Amino acid sequence: MSAKFGSCRRRLALVASLSIAAAALPASQASAFFGLFGSNDDAEVDVIGEPQNYSAEFTVQNDENGLERRLRSTSTLWNDRDEPASGSGGLLAKARGDYRRLLAALYAEGRYGGTISILIDGREAADLPPDTVLNNPATVAVSIDPGPEFLFGEAAIVNQAPPPQSWRDEVDDPREEGFATGEIARSTAILRAERLSVEAWRQQGHAKAEVVDRRVEAAHDADIVNARITVEPGQKAYYGPITVEGTERLDPDFIAFMAGLPLGAEYDPDYIRRAGERLARLDVFRASRFQEADTIGSDGLLPIDLIVQERERRRIGIGGSYSTLDGLGIETYWLHRNLFGRAERLRVDARVAGIGRNLDGGSFDPKGFNYRVGASFEKPGVFTPDTNYFASVYGTREVLDNYTRTGVDAQSGYSHIFNEELAGRFAVQAGHARFEDDAFGTREFTTAGLFGSLTYDSRDDAANPARGYFAEAVVEPFYEFQFNNAAFRSTVEGRTYYGFGAENRFILAGRAKVGTLVGPSISETPPDKLFFAGGGGSVRGYAFRNIGVEGPGGTVVGGKSLIEGSVEARVQVTDTIGLVGFADAGLVGADSVPDFGEDVKIGVGAGLRYFTGLGPIRLDVAVPLDAREGDPSVAFYVGIGQAF
Repeated sequence: MSAKFGSCRRRLALVASLSIAAAALPASQASAFFGLFGSNDDAEVDVIGEPQNYSAEFTVQNDENGLERRLRSTSTLWNDRDEPASGSGGLLAKARGDYRRLLAALYAEGRYGGTISILIDGREAADLPPDTVLNNPATVAVSIDPGPEFLFGEAAIVNQAPPPQSWRDEVDDPREEGFATGEIARSTAILRAERLSVEAWRQQGHAKAEVVDRRVEAAHDADIVNARITVEPGQKAYYGPITVEGTERLDPDFIAFMAGLPLGAEYDPDYIRRAGERLARLDVFRASRFQEADTIGSDGLLPIDLIVQERERRRIGIGGSYSTLDGLGIETYWLHRNLFGRAERLRVDARVAGIGRNLDGGSFDPKGFNYRVGASFEKPGVFTPDTNYFASVYGTREVLDNYTRTGVDAQSGYSHIFNEELAGRFAVQAGHARFEDDAFGTREFTTAGLFGSLTYDSRDDAANPARGYFAEAVVEPFYEFQFNNAAFRSTVEGRTYYGFGAENRFILAGRAKVGTLVGPSISETPPDKLFFAGGGGSVRGYAFRNIGVEGPGGTVVGGKSLIEGSVEARVQVTDTIGLVGFADAGLVGADSVPDFGEDVKIGVGAGLRYFTGLGPIRLDVAVPLDAREGDPSVAFYVGIGQAF
């Protein structure tokens, strides 16, 4: 290896003796030394001075498989080339940091025999003192010879965990992640093998498993790396007592119960994570964290401290919305997060919408507004930490093109989370409402019944899924007292996603939904129990709820069956911009089982996505292929998150 620079060349040469030095050190020191094999950006002192401009060149010899692009992304000299450094000292600090970053990047690619040269004004940066006076602008030339790829000769894990008895405890095999004989000896593969080896033991109850020895030997004459990782699983652990610290108004015993880590149960890090998610759902903490004891007791119990910081109990909110179709909306709420000391939630809501939607002679008509006022109550931790009780009562007035509804509804029931993917709800519900429409005039309905739902969600990201499934089944048996009819309403919906290409930049998504109502005729059924289609969450391109069955006088009324489907092709063009093409279809039938005598309504369109931390901002443009009266020729939809 040629001597292109001083100190950095010596660091590269250390690779051959790295394993000897690391093996001789205690585990903690060996880990620090092994930082060369990771992204180890040491702290840099930025010297403040006159702006130091510079031009940069970046070359990689024998560039293979985009290596130069990856190395460039690591270099601050290259990425900051359009911004002046803070004086000559600042530029030299960037260069010294780049030696380390580029070295780590080469290791990550399995390159242990390369050379790095960073010339500033023709001199090796590693040899320049911090007070060197440079030209302004300076000339920076980064030149890298990555050397050959090293392969694993030996890739061994001593004291590897046995196969787990439950699939829930499975951990990725390090061999399938690149830590195997004949694979490229990437430093990232070694570090990942360490993490997986420790995690495999932790998944089987060994909370204090750790890497106690690591030997990594690079044979430059053969371009191979021999790596041996030794894991000490330690004693098997069981959950000890949970001590809650930081509560002020909350019951600490209840918070310990809600953690759901029963005394004496086998330690599982997944349960710790789920406990954190469960506590976060309470929405009563600014922060919470579990702190495991340093040692396991002689009885095998591992004490755990739960340290929390409470939020304010009360909250008031106000918001507004505007739609070209629905006009102005104003809403407010009052929330109490901890009513009786066990995270009970009481929320009072009020909303007025549709302001300005129906103008008559320049004046507002309050009869055309939408109103909603009421309260909801939720008590967590009923029966189990994952079971909640909920109750609500709301009065509403809803003015739609199909009908106007004025009524009051009450609901009381339980929700339960079975696991990370499966959840359910069960409730008793009742309501009374008056409906006014052009098809049947004014009618009143009084209903009482049950509600049940089961939801399965394995999507990787609810706002922007690239893989996984979503399925939901809902059943609503009820009795209507004005016309003395029993009825049964149900819907089933499924969604699937398939991502492919680099980082899942191409995604195919599909959605299907079916619904049926068994029981009374359409005229003797509350309109809000019937099925409609059309709009942004249904068949795009058609007016909201404008797909139904033909009622008296040619009006659109709801049907007793529903079939919907959507397909989308999504492509992420850049890190922030995406394009979508889609087609939606929907059918509403007059009978409980559709005879397909009604027309299938199809809408097609395209969309633009702007990706943000909250999810993609969605803009869709859709065209109905079989528009009827009331449908737009072109429809626009804006929202946050994918359409489904």
